[in-house]
Amino acid sequence: MEMLYHQTNKQIQEVQSQMGRLETTDRQSVHLLENELQARIDQIFNQLERLEILASKEPPNRRQNAKLRVDQLKYDVQHLQTALRNFQHRRYAREAQDREREELLSRSFTTNDADTSIPIDETLQFNSSLQNAHRGMDDLLGSGSSILNGLRDQRSTLKGTHKKMLDVANMLGLSNTVMRLIEKRATQDKFIMMAGMLATCFVMFLVVKYLS
Repeated sequence: MEMLYHQTNKQIQEVQSQMGRLETTDRQSVHLLENELQARIDQIFNQLERLEILASKEPPNRRQNAKLRVDQLKYDVQHLQTALRNFQHRRYAREAQDREREELLSRSFTTNDADTSIPIDETLQFNSSLQNAHRGMDDLLGSGSSILNGLRDQRSTLKGTHKKMLDVANMLGLSNTVMRLIEKRATQDKFIMMAGMLATCFVMFLVVKYLS
């Protein structure tokens, strides 16, 4: 199990390093890098399934620690998956806006009356400003979605970790005071997470309201 664990951890670090290349890769080949990263993330998820099976077969005195280590790897790769999807969402939005702009510029504007001529420069300027506003809103919505997904993943991981900590505590015979402190900290983390989610939703609502 140790060999597979270290191999998976190394692969996660390599994917994290390659994620930084997404912003600098040219448009013609960025989708190839995205496919490569997605394939590596899928491979890591498959290895994590094997690690979960191996962790469940560890001796009782090592089993809880092994499961916690696997959960941490799963948490890391989930964040990588979320970051990749958000980048793809922003790229799709930018490409759609570029296509719309090219279509607008390629149109032929004809008029029969000078008094009713279309102020093309003003129209293009307004369209450009509108696209910038939409792009900013898409980026903010993408960031908000990433934060919410991360919070959901963190909540799931924290719940699993909390349960396992309580199991370990019971095995070690810790005092009731320590157990109450652990439960109190878990409750505080839950409220912090809910407050963050509400704040994010409120900001997203304001952006949609005032930029629409």
